[in-house]
Amino acid sequence: QVRLVESGGGLVQAGGSLRLSCAASGRIFRVYAMGWFRQAPGKERDFVAVISAGGGSTNLADNVKGRFTISTDNAKNTLYLQMNSLKPEDTAVYYCAADESYGSNWYDSRVRYWGQGTQVTVSS
Repeated sequence: QVRLVESGGGLVQAGGSLRLSCAASGRIFRVYAMGWFRQAPGKERDFVAVISAGGGSTNLADNVKGRFTISTDNAKNTLYLQMNSLKPEDTAVYYCAADESYGSNWYDSRVRYWGQGTQVTVSS
């Protein structure tokens, strides 16, 4: 069983930065692709970023490219999402996720494991 626990959310002004963390049970980063989704109030959950098992490849949604970075620290079993130049439209609950597959399944939220979410609020 994979357990994912997010942290690092909070309130930040537009233009600011936050780093989200996702602590994962077990040594899963060499086996599972890991990623982030977000869901704003009244909207569907959207793909944000994914990193392949082992960290050799990443993919980010177009609306966060150049501002967000996804990375892992295998020694700490932790996934990160560094978010810079935040905008009010980045406000959402951010979810960590994991899946055996690194592919198109991530773009329509077809992943197996989910964290409980952490709130990010960007004020204008």
